[in-house]
Amino acid sequence: MHRRTALRVGELDGVVRLWVEETEGLWSGESVGAGQAVTCYDHVAEELVWRHLDVFEHRCEIRCHLPRGQRTTDGKIYRVTPPWEGLAKHFTQGFEAMVLLLLRQMPVAAVARHVGETDTRLWRLLHAHVAAAWPKVDWSGVVCVGCDELSVRKGHHYVSVFCDLIGKRVLFATPGKDAATWTAFVEALGAHNGHPRAITEVSIDMSPAYIAGVRENLGEQAVIVFDKFHVIMHANFGVDETRRAECAQAEGTAREQLKQTRWILLKNPENHTAKQAERYAGLLKSNLASVKAHQMRLILQKIYEIADATLARRKLRAWCRWVRWVAGKSAPALFAAMVKTAKMIERHLEGVMAHWLNGTTNAFLEGLNSVFSAVKRKARDFRSTKNLITMLYFTAGRLDLPATH
Repeated sequence: MHRRTALRVGELDGVVRLWVEETEGLWSGESVGAGQAVTCYDHVAEELVWRHLDVFEHRCEIRCHLPRGQRTTDGKIYRVTPPWEGLAKHFTQGFEAMVLLLLRQMPVAAVARHVGETDTRLWRLLHAHVAAAWPKVDWSGVVCVGCDELSVRKGHHYVSVFCDLIGKRVLFATPGKDAATWTAFVEALGAHNGHPRAITEVSIDMSPAYIAGVRENLGEQAVIVFDKFHVIMHANFGVDETRRAECAQAEGTAREQLKQTRWILLKNPENHTAKQAERYAGLLKSNLASVKAHQMRLILQKIYEIADATLARRKLRAWCRWVRWVAGKSAPALFAAMVKTAKMIERHLEGVMAHWLNGTTNAFLEGLNSVFSAVKRKARDFRSTKNLITMLYFTAGRLDLPATH
């Protein structure tokens, strides 16, 4: 924009204000852009304000009565877009770029306090840039997809997150965790130059809804891999349920041995603190069902370290038989959750074994889950599902930001 600029520093509030007016050269540039002659129609009555980068630690604003132009051929009247204006309208492009940089490292509320703006305005800024950049992302090379649910808040409110497991990026997120989420994903896939028949591998948990969604929307060429982290998670849950059941009926020495052992039994031995390692060594000498369940989980993890698929299949079947045998021999009620895990593995054995095809896991998604749990704690939640999805795309979608008009 061809413009004249006047600068003044507020004597009372210390704000640096820049007043901008257009010159005659503006309209020749507008005419070139419109492909027809453009003349000045009038000026916006209200003086508009844009937050700019601070000047020597002073808040800086650009102020202008924006002109409106009229195209001579079709008579259309429009407001001239100033070259400094960002996507959120209230900020300049430079200020928005700085805020986006801060948002990658800090919660929205903290950035709002730091720059002296409301978090509502910063969310609006973030939404505008993600909405402009996300549709431009190309998914034509996506062939391996992982899907998992993120908890938005208490009360069974979830978002299904779809990721490119090779490109290590979030592709799509939508509320819910039913089969319909896969229909929505396929629609988004088509809008980003991808194709459902190009997907050859899908890593998911054993949710019947997810399994049905894959089969209905991606076809038979998509090999379903039941993620090893979910298999181990089910085994870990079984260990904890065994401990709870045993605590409920234990007496005397056994009850004392089980006190404060939850995290000892949920951890791998190499991750124990010195105090936990000492307690664990004592537990190994006992005959507690909780310790046996913990040993079952450790052996299941070891099976995933086997490189040969044929041997791994044989070991998995043997592990399932062993769990049922131990449960039947000692205390079926205590080992009920571990037996449930064994039956689940047997029922979905082919999907579990598909892990050995390419070693596909949802490790990227699991890491993403922990990252967002930490961010939600710092930000005291995102207030809305829309905000969470926007933050997912911003943080892990590999978008080209800042976006432009």
